[in-house]
Amino acid sequence: MRLLHTMLRVRDLDLSIEFYTEVLGMRLLRKVDFEEERFTLAFVGFNAEEDGTVLELTHNWDVDKYEHGNAYGHIAIEVDDVYKACKLIQQKGGDVVREAGPMKGGQTVLAFVKDPDGYLVELLS
Repeated sequence: MRLLHTMLRVRDLDLSIEFYTEVLGMRLLRKVDFEEERFTLAFVGFNAEEDGTVLELTHNWDVDKYEHGNAYGHIAIEVDDVYKACKLIQQKGGDVVREAGPMKGGQTVLAFVKDPDGYLVELLS
């Protein structure tokens, strides 16, 4: 068994694809429209689906707002250098909401970025 993907519902699919590919450096792996059901799926990731876990971005055509709820936490991405990653993300227009630095009470360096829908993405070295 292996983890295949995590699904996020997004308001603006093009904006979300741009964020995950242009700002975070993932690749658009595939995109499929389901016209009868009125939704589109886009899969993005750092590796091919058969080689790693990816994100499934779901755009329901007739929905323009989602409630996040209070159970969902964040997506975590490993980077070589959290400080450099934050600078690059900011240069590309990304929203760093917790600057790079040590975790409170620990040694782990981390940061948090928000995607266009407000989902948190944690960066870890």
